[in-house]
Amino acid sequence: MTLALLHTSPAHIPVFDALRDADHPGLALRHLVREDLLARARAEGPDAVADAVREALAEAADGADAVLCTCSTIGGVAEAHAAAKGVPVLRVDRPMAADAVRAGPAVAVVATVASTLEPTVALVREEADRAGRAVDIRTVLVDGAWERFEAGDRAGYLGRVADAVERVAGSVGAVLLAQASMAEAADRAPAGTPVLSSPRTGLREAALLCGHTAPEPAAVPRTDHPQA
Repeated sequence: MTLALLHTSPAHIPVFDALRDADHPGLALRHLVREDLLARARAEGPDAVADAVREALAEAADGADAVLCTCSTIGGVAEAHAAAKGVPVLRVDRPMAADAVRAGPAVAVVATVASTLEPTVALVREEADRAGRAVDIRTVLVDGAWERFEAGDRAGYLGRVADAVERVAGSVGAVLLAQASMAEAADRAPAGTPVLSSPRTGLREAALLCGHTAPEPAAVPRTDHPQA
């Protein structure tokens, strides 16, 4: 069984490899990195990269049992083209969004890239409609954080995210970290309000789509360890 992962940052490769080793031994992962997709989507909007995403999915799906798109900005575009690929295509943040809706009724969506906010909010609304729940969605864009990520300052990046989470956590039922790159910041969040991130839950669901079953990990942390 092979799961293909479409990334917009090479930083995700070791993250998902480690999660696979911990939670899904025996599942083969194949990584495709297309940094250009996020760069263009940030400048022109996710719809502008629809054709390029479709081509990337075709490459990723060849020989795979499922495809996991790890970029929240283009995840909706990827899912929209799933039917044409002949294999399931999952956006990594969908299981997290469903968890956030269950934790509601107020959810804070925290992002470090502005282009991620609209697709993530739309996804949470979609999951709320599916669950028949009302949800109040608040958005937080962490100023200056993404520049630190691009500069390789991971500690500074996560620190800014953690500060933003701490400011909003007490006023909502759950905090949703919109990008996979933000996941480690959840470990720094104050106890009480659930802080949700996408890599572990997204990979778990994608593994199921591949038909891969594995024993549950002995202990699942509150968050996963590790861009948009």
